[in-house]
Amino acid sequence: MNRKLFGTDGVRGTANTFPMSAEMALMLGAAVGRYFRNEHHGVHRVVIGKDTRLSGYMFENALTAGLTSTGMNVLLLGPVPTPAVGLLTPSMRADLGIMISASHNPAHDNGIKFFGPDGFKLSDAVEAEIEKLVEDGVRPALPENIGRARRVDDGRFRYQERVKSTLPQGLRLDGIRVVVDCANGAAYRTAPEVLWELGADVIEVGTEPNGLNINADCGSTRPERAAATVVEQGAHVGLCLDGDADRIVLIDETGRVADGDQIMALMAARWAAEERLRGGALVATVMSNLGLERFMQSHGLRLERTKVGDRYVVEAMRRGGWNLGGEQSGHIVMTDYATTGDGLMAGLQFLCEMVRTGQPASELTRSFEPVPQMLKNVRYARGEAPLEAASVKSAIAAAEAELTGRGRLLIRKSGTEPLIRVMAECEDEGLLSSVVDGIVAEVNAVSRSVSA
Repeated sequence: MNRKLFGTDGVRGTANTFPMSAEMALMLGAAVGRYFRNEHHGVHRVVIGKDTRLSGYMFENALTAGLTSTGMNVLLLGPVPTPAVGLLTPSMRADLGIMISASHNPAHDNGIKFFGPDGFKLSDAVEAEIEKLVEDGVRPALPENIGRARRVDDGRFRYQERVKSTLPQGLRLDGIRVVVDCANGAAYRTAPEVLWELGADVIEVGTEPNGLNINADCGSTRPERAAATVVEQGAHVGLCLDGDADRIVLIDETGRVADGDQIMALMAARWAAEERLRGGALVATVMSNLGLERFMQSHGLRLERTKVGDRYVVEAMRRGGWNLGGEQSGHIVMTDYATTGDGLMAGLQFLCEMVRTGQPASELTRSFEPVPQMLKNVRYARGEAPLEAASVKSAIAAAEAELTGRGRLLIRKSGTEPLIRVMAECEDEGLLSSVVDGIVAEVNAVSRSVSA
C-alpha cells in the first residue's frame, strides 16, 4: 500500500467520500485496535475526542464499532480540543488516543488523528503498519472479548485544570479584556471558561457551533471578525483558535494579527533568559520567516527547521531534547506541558507575559521585523499532479535562479487539502510578487488544461 490514507496529520478528506467514509473509519478502528492489542496485554483502552462537525457523530460511532470489534474498550470524551486527547490518553492509561477533527478545514471535511499510549502522535512507520492492516483485513475478537464503550463526562474539565496549572501559582488575569475566538469548534466552552476562571473579562466570538459553521469566517485562519471585535470593544488582546484548538494567532489592541513565529520568538527569548530553553534551540518548520531565524541568532540561540507538520516538529524536539517548537500557522508545542500543539496553553503563556511585563500586546507581538513573505495556495482537482508538469518545473527553476542570494522559495503540496502552496521570501517585494505570481499562474494553467 502506497500511503493512500495518511497525510501529514492523520487521515483527512471530505466527509462521506474516500478516505473519510464511515466504512473506512470502521476499518481503521479495527486495524488500529488490532495493532495496539498486539503490542500490549491486559485491559485495552482507547479514548476518543472530537470537534463540533456534524460528521463527527458518524465517525465516532464507526470508529467505536471497529475498535470494540477487536476487543478495545472505548472512552468517549465528546467535544474537546486535540491537546486534551494527547493529555488524557496517558492519564487514563489508554493504549491509544483518537481525535476526530479536520482542524482548520471547512465543516464538510473531517479527519482522524491518532496518539500512542505516551500521548504523542504516531510515527510514519506505525501509520504504514496500520495501513497494511487495513489492506489485509483484521481478524475480529472472539464474542466474549468484544469491547465496551462508555461516555466520560469530565474529560474537558480535567484538561482545563491541566491548562491552568501551567501558569505560575496565584497568577490572575484581572483587568485584562480578552476577545477569544473559538472558531465554533472544540474549545467553544473550554477556552472562555478557563479565561473567566483566571479572572479575565471575556468577550466570546465563534462559540455557537451548529455542526456546520466550524471555521466559517472565524478562527485562526479567518481572524478578521475577532480583530474588529478587539477594536470595537476596546479589548487588550484577542486569542484566535482553530477548529480543534491546537493552534492560535494573536491580535493586539490595535487589531493587528500576529502569527506563530512572533509567539515563538517571544517565548524563546523569555525562556532563554530564565534558563528554561533546553539546548538554546527553537524548533520550527521550513515555513517560518527568515526574520525569526535572524532573531534567534541575535540572541545567541538556534532555529532548527523541519518539514511542515507539527508532528515532525515534535519528533525533532524529542530527538534533540528540545522543549519549545511550533509552526508559523500557530501550532505552539511546549513539551514540558503538552504532547502536541496547544493554542489555549500558548495563549495563556502570552497573557502571563502581559501581566509580568505590563506591556501591551502590540509590543509583545513584535519581537522581530519579518522578511517580506508571500504565500499563495492553488487548488487542484484530486488525482492531478501539477508539480510534475514540465512547464511548472521550468517556472520553479527560473524563480529559484532569480532568488539566488536574495531570498528563498518553497513549493509543496498540502498534506491535508488538494492545494499547492507557493511560498517565497525576499527583501525585494516586487521580485517577490513576480516569482510567486508566475508559479501560481503556471500551476493554474496546467490544472485547467488537465481538467478540460
